[in-house]
Amino acid sequence: MNRIRDFFLRRRTHGRDGGYTTETVLVIALLVALAVGAVGAIATTVQNRAESISLD
Repeated sequence: MNRIRDFFLRRRTHGRDGGYTTETVLVIALLVALAVGAVGAIATTVQNRAESISLD
């Protein structure tokens, strides 16, 4: 059991958790918001064109 604990303690970075920075999280959130907006705009365009098709 001590071997496993020592292994994990050696792998741990000293003082850093290796996580994402605040800037990275904000940039990803902005990209997701832009992607959602783009999908919404495309869906609206497709729906408008589909409604304009005449089946007569």
